[in-house]
Amino acid sequence: MAPWISVLVLLACLLPAAVECTVRHYKFNVVMKKATRLCASKPIVTVNGRSPGPTLSAREGDTVLVKVVNHVKYNCPIQPGQNYVYNFTITGQRGTLLWHAHILWLRATVHGAIVILPKLGVPYPFPAPHKEEVLVLGEWWKSDTEAVINEALKSGLAPNVSDAHTINGHPGPVPSCLSQGGFNFRVEAGKTYLLRLINAALNEELFFKVAGHKLNVVEVDATYVKPFRTDTILIAPGQTTNVLLTANLGTGKYLVTVSPFMDSPIAVDNVTATATLHYTRTLSNAATTLTAVPPQNATPVATSFMNSLLSLNSKKYPANVPLTVDHSLLFTIGLGVNPCATCVNGSRVVADINNVTFVMPKTALLQAHFFKQSGVFTDDFPTNPQIPYNYTGTQPTNPGTMKGTRLYRLQYNSTVQLVLQDTGMIAPENHPIHLHGFNFFIVGRGLGNFNPKTDSKKFNLIDPVERNTVGVPSGGWTAIRFRADNPGVWFMHCHLEVHTTWGLKMAFVVDNGKGPNESLLPPPNDLPKC
Repeated sequence: MAPWISVLVLLACLLPAAVECTVRHYKFNVVMKKATRLCASKPIVTVNGRSPGPTLSAREGDTVLVKVVNHVKYNCPIQPGQNYVYNFTITGQRGTLLWHAHILWLRATVHGAIVILPKLGVPYPFPAPHKEEVLVLGEWWKSDTEAVINEALKSGLAPNVSDAHTINGHPGPVPSCLSQGGFNFRVEAGKTYLLRLINAALNEELFFKVAGHKLNVVEVDATYVKPFRTDTILIAPGQTTNVLLTANLGTGKYLVTVSPFMDSPIAVDNVTATATLHYTRTLSNAATTLTAVPPQNATPVATSFMNSLLSLNSKKYPANVPLTVDHSLLFTIGLGVNPCATCVNGSRVVADINNVTFVMPKTALLQAHFFKQSGVFTDDFPTNPQIPYNYTGTQPTNPGTMKGTRLYRLQYNSTVQLVLQDTGMIAPENHPIHLHGFNFFIVGRGLGNFNPKTDSKKFNLIDPVERNTVGVPSGGWTAIRFRADNPGVWFMHCHLEVHTTWGLKMAFVVDNGKGPNESLLPPPNDLPKC
């Protein structure tokens, strides 16, 4: 599988740039570091001794080389003391993305920002900010996160929720620990700032607010959107959102809050993380202006935000939505229960797509595809639920799932319409679904069961928002479209880490097109092996 300290180069185009560009070099030392949060300390895995880790900054068209050196005990596939260089070129994207570890639950602390500036001489399609600030939102466990998920897998039950949310690694004062302050962001009156928001949390969608200030949304997942003003941002794990904040209140200190969104009967961490927006020339002991966080189940707030997102769709940044469809797919997503003789209740919670709980292979899928190895996977992933039922109504009496390493094959440059349908098995729930290797257009969403005859007539094929991660509403559906113009094997999974662990994942195999520019490159000679 991909090296565990993956920086998600799959979120950026890997094809060589056709024009000259800058080559940017970064070094990631993966080391253990003692960290103190919530008035307690524990060792964590970090990059360069920091969590969040360093920001990768580049311009569109640049080539980025990241040398990763492993100084910790985890040894798959980069052995302790060994290194590997990630080499990728950024094309067709500008904005903010997330890099993170992609094995076990290490991304709880091994994560950071990718900041992609426009090409030199190319302005933003909005007023240039005075300054930019990266704000990485996350979760913190007092316990070791690997122990948390391992205990859950052993018992067959859900893992413990986190103990706090964080803003740039800090929860801020919480009832159990009032002595540790939060992140402090200084602003000058009258200036406008670009806040680059990233949700690096493992398992929770989050609301973001700044007391007394409106936020102007201008970009999501490294694609520009039609600007709109709001006081509350909804951001799911894996997603990014760039907003403009104008410091128009002259003076004072204003509370910044990060709180969970969950409109299903699912346990979440309800501790609000806080930071401070601090105007210059304001005394440090001045009172902080507070704000009320949205209710945990504030579905109208979440829906309003998602419905406001539209592609910029300008001449320079068009929305190239596929208008014809070669593959029309309906994937149900949800939870299930399978037998487990050693588990607490004789069963374990699992997750699935079209009732298939994905089994990770021992051989890398991309390797098996490139070298045409048999016995690693099949390409018979079902196009629709094999046994249709009332997905958001009365559930089947048997909550069991099938297991398999089943992929879906796409011809190069074919177009795909994929409807992601939530189910009520065990409980309906929001699912942030992330697709590697592609951006897609969110052409429709709704509650209840998707109706192809009526719902498809309401699709937005003009200026739908373009993303790489989409939140499927609890008890509802989302429809996306994309063009399969990137050959290889591309993972699709729920960005709630517990659901990915339980098997809510699959992959698309995209065949080669014509010629080398439409074909998968061979693996590098120095690719580490487990």
